[in-house]
Amino acid sequence: MSHSTVWRIGGWLNLIQTTFVGLLRVLSVPIVLMLSVASGYTTYYGLSFFITPWIALIVTVAVQSIVVICSLELAGIHWRANPARFLSIVLSLLVALTVSVTFSYFKFYEFSQRDSILVERQRQLSNEVNRYIADVVAIKSRLTADQQSRIEAAARESQQAYMGVQPGMTGQGVGKGRVWEFYNDILQGEQAKLKKLETDAQPLEKSLADTRAALQVFSGQMNDSLAYNQLIEAFHAMQGAADQLASGNGRTPIAIPRLASFTELSSGITPSFDMWANLSWFALACAVMVDFFTLVLSYRLEMTAPGPLSEEEKDLAFQGLRQFSQFTINKNDELEFSLERTELERARRVPDWHRMFSVAFLLNRGYLRKMNGKKVEFAPNLYPIVAERLARQTESRLRPEPANDDALAAAMRKKLHG
Repeated sequence: MSHSTVWRIGGWLNLIQTTFVGLLRVLSVPIVLMLSVASGYTTYYGLSFFITPWIALIVTVAVQSIVVICSLELAGIHWRANPARFLSIVLSLLVALTVSVTFSYFKFYEFSQRDSILVERQRQLSNEVNRYIADVVAIKSRLTADQQSRIEAAARESQQAYMGVQPGMTGQGVGKGRVWEFYNDILQGEQAKLKKLETDAQPLEKSLADTRAALQVFSGQMNDSLAYNQLIEAFHAMQGAADQLASGNGRTPIAIPRLASFTELSSGITPSFDMWANLSWFALACAVMVDFFTLVLSYRLEMTAPGPLSEEEKDLAFQGLRQFSQFTINKNDELEFSLERTELERARRVPDWHRMFSVAFLLNRGYLRKMNGKKVEFAPNLYPIVAERLARQTESRLRPEPANDDALAAAMRKKLHG
């Protein structure tokens, strides 16, 4: 493979890589916007439960704007250059992220915990119904047991009367007599009451079976309103039969539990700060993840410049930068230069108003970044401009002349007068 072929392949690979990186940068903008909209939706959802919806919308827009703007600002400043501004941006960003994550958490909590909360509601409903069923069965069993005890007592008294050992029957023989008939009538009456109790309990037994069956069906179909209505109907029938049985036998009716409507049972979750007590780490991670991605992508965009420079502005920037001579490559792998005049420039009393104006212009347009009060560094979007001007000088085969204020002044005049 020839040397030229290798270089041609390398050029293609470099073009592909450059195109790919550029495409990613272009796609980062709509991705950031979509992430902001997604985070804004969840933030608005949580805020709207605590404040008026239109106020919640305004606050949401402000919060998401602060997150994106402060992320972009952080990419273009250094804390040593202006600590107060840096801290104010960081503080604003932290406040905005806290508000966004806090109220987004409610939406993700509802999304992640909805099924478990519905299951918990169904479990509570089943517990209430089963508890009432247990109370109904208990009172029925007590009534039957009490009546059975009275029958046994009446049977003993009847047996004693037959044997002639009842009090007041001294000297009477074994057999059926008036005393025995009296106690036997009591026994027959108690047995009749037991039969009546069993007859009266038959509707209750049926409603108990219907309620248990309806509860089992609803447990497997929690989203079926028809199954829930059948459960409620069976429960009300059981309740009526239980109250009738209790009141008919001189007992206090059982306290009825309150069963929620199907709408209440299947409704969503109303956000409240109680959700933080039962913290869901998954919901919190989702809320943080969206804002984290927004923050990182906004920071990496590094698009602080509002727009491209015109040809006159490029000339002004290039001529102004040529006035400086103390260039180094800093730890950020960016070209850095000092704003201070050299000893020779001080000795010659070289004015630096023009070049400092160029620096301030590029700082405001986002093509330079201030490291501290004495040094600035190139932003990524400044390199192509300088490379273009250097390439023009190379193509014209003109040896670059030392920078001077006359060329810079001419560039400024072009900028001012078009």
